[in-house]
Amino acid sequence: MSFPGKIAILGGGTWATALAKIMLNHEKHINWYMRRPEQIQDFKKTGHNPSYLSTVEFNLDRISFYSDITQVVEDSDTLILAVPSPFLKSHLDKLKTKINGKFIISAIKGIIPPENLLVTDYLTQFYDIPAENMAIVGGPCHAEEIALERLTYPTIACPDIEKARAIAGIFNNRFVRASVSNDVSGIELAAVLKNVYAIASGICHGLKYGDNFQAVLVSNAISEMERFVDIVSPIERRIQDSAYLGDLLVTCYSSFSRNRTFGSMIGKGYSVKAAQIEMEMIAEGYYGTKCIREMNEKYNVNIPIADLVYHVLYENASAREGVKVLREQILK
Repeated sequence: MSFPGKIAILGGGTWATALAKIMLNHEKHINWYMRRPEQIQDFKKTGHNPSYLSTVEFNLDRISFYSDITQVVEDSDTLILAVPSPFLKSHLDKLKTKINGKFIISAIKGIIPPENLLVTDYLTQFYDIPAENMAIVGGPCHAEEIALERLTYPTIACPDIEKARAIAGIFNNRFVRASVSNDVSGIELAAVLKNVYAIASGICHGLKYGDNFQAVLVSNAISEMERFVDIVSPIERRIQDSAYLGDLLVTCYSSFSRNRTFGSMIGKGYSVKAAQIEMEMIAEGYYGTKCIREMNEKYNVNIPIADLVYHVLYENASAREGVKVLREQILK
């Protein structure tokens, strides 16, 4: 068997659907796990995901669907994880087979609560998966733009750079250009933080702050990100690279950003619960905000923008007053 072997996608949402589209540009056949059998049944009837990115049509002869996570793992060599980070544990808890012999690609831009562990750290600690047998997908890559085949530049990070290049090879096509890195932890942390900062950006948008203020906010956010990532994972990196700054920019500015949308609703006066109900989709930054706050109890990094988001989401602090403090005392 040549690496990466038989590929499976785990997840039935927007990002999983975009990843399936990418994989089928290279692979003749994929396995695809979705938790709900009825979603699979509707998919087979219509030829597209009935709930997400429904304009993307698939050749069903090239897909084997599974609602049994154990079976899909047993039938696959490489697993692409594309479920929301808060729910990864509940999916993996259903496993009745080992996964430490598989290659894992985490496309999850989040952190695992309540352990506050990065996905790769969680998989190493609880499933004994060696670091060199895991890769992550980072960088600016909104699923909606992949569906539209707009040019996208993800980063594939793995401690084994040759494996990273091999994975990049199955991502690359006429609209995807993947680069490689060995900074797994740094890119994972940046992916969590950019969601938090996108909520802050959305809050400011909802409060009707303009583009000039947003530029200052995001400039300060990248400085916060750099401070936090460099202390938690101290290796040499260029925070200006697209895996860090690029992902932050697209998540703070794009109309496709769930976290920005969620923050904008908060800024407009929605309660956290009301915003979550109306969105009907997961804003991972909500969970990431609490995880980063608890992680920072150990590191004590100065991250006032992330702190503001925590106070607003979890302590019912006034978004308007919090941003006023930022603009008058912190942002520059």
